[in-house]
Amino acid sequence: MNTDKRIILSLVFISALFLSLITYLVHFNMFRAGDVFANSFNRRTWEDEARIQRGSIFDRNGILLARTEVDGHGNNVRQYPHGRLYSGVIGYSSPVYGRTQLEMSFDANLMGRGGINLTLGENRRGFDLHLTIDHELQRFAREQLGNRHGAIIALEPNTGRILAMVSNPDFDPHHASLVANWSALVENPNSPLLPRATQGLYAPGSVFKIVTAAAAYEAGMTDRIWHDTGAFNIGDNIVRNHNNAVHGNIDLARAFAVSSNYVFCAIGYELGARRISEIAQRFGVGTSFNLDVTTSASRLDYRAGEMTAADSALVSIGQGKLLTTPLHMAMITAAAANDGVMMRPYMVERSTNDMGLVMYSARRRVESRPITPSAAAYLREIMELAVTDGTGSQARIPNVRVAGKTGTSENEQTVGGANRAHTWFAGFAPANEPQIVVAVLLENSGGTGGALAAPIAREVMRRYLEME
Repeated sequence: MNTDKRIILSLVFISALFLSLITYLVHFNMFRAGDVFANSFNRRTWEDEARIQRGSIFDRNGILLARTEVDGHGNNVRQYPHGRLYSGVIGYSSPVYGRTQLEMSFDANLMGRGGINLTLGENRRGFDLHLTIDHELQRFAREQLGNRHGAIIALEPNTGRILAMVSNPDFDPHHASLVANWSALVENPNSPLLPRATQGLYAPGSVFKIVTAAAAYEAGMTDRIWHDTGAFNIGDNIVRNHNNAVHGNIDLARAFAVSSNYVFCAIGYELGARRISEIAQRFGVGTSFNLDVTTSASRLDYRAGEMTAADSALVSIGQGKLLTTPLHMAMITAAAANDGVMMRPYMVERSTNDMGLVMYSARRRVESRPITPSAAAYLREIMELAVTDGTGSQARIPNVRVAGKTGTSENEQTVGGANRAHTWFAGFAPANEPQIVVAVLLENSGGTGGALAAPIAREVMRRYLEME
């Protein structure tokens, strides 16, 4: 009897182990295998890379942006004809340092997995990617950024197509350059490996007044008159208007155009934490967007119940514990331009195999509807006023109606002994029929968004409209 019990217990134990193994294998294949296989340091994928020619990458007009060539030793080597220009978009593919950006997120497509290839064996090649990026606009935007640190995003508000996305500092993505400079890149305090457009987090400053103005519209404040004394008291803190300006009696539209900190602090203080945090969430603050490349989630870093009315006043002018990415500010601006509908941005239009057959095609997706069409129409009106008769005057384009908002945000970084603010501009053109949204962020610029960022956005918008 004891022997029978031991045999039964042994069989139960072995069955349990077998069942656990089967359960793990099923779970692994259903939920984890894809991530493990797609991991940029998976050696099996690099063995495939030696046998398969990685697909090329093209801009929206067929201009070559990345390709794979065979070197003198018979090795496949990734080439980037435009050097640094797409380091923050395409990233790199290196057998030593793995992959980043589109090279990582679309690795399966680039290696020809999950579709039909008519070439086999030694001649097999992956699928080509065709981007929404316009190479000429990308090159032009990078020229406008110059040596300044920051980012520029240009996108179509009604589709979400990203037309240009540049970040600086940047780097040479070629494998040989990465090997030669890796330590310097990693240790550089300016973080050249960080794609600022999608992963850089910054206090948005007054460009966030777009969101606050939407909350004020919903609260019926469009006809309210405030007496702007130039300084708003928040407990022990005093928030002043730029250059200590005093605007006197002023309504919401005019307060937005001249970027009155007094009025927008008063709005945030009155509406309170719940309403300000709620509309921020509706516009995507705190949301991890599922985009073509890895992005940082903009965030409002207050614990539940911690945010006070005083905090709401600061958040309403884009300060406090609020951080956003340049891409997210472009998305917020695009919602105003697109009747209150925020489209999900994307950069890969399609992938094709070696016979030109489409293996993947992007779908336009609505990310959210944070505001009503009437609220969006009001935002377009006051954003146009900010350009025609406000702080965004440097964004004006002759014979084109432009709408936008400037921003200057405090930050904790000290440069050359002085605390130098980040500067912003986010806008669109034409204001009456938006075709392009542009967001510009300049790090530690030491100026204002109206003087420094708005002219850059103007030139990018003008160049695009001339191209169309």
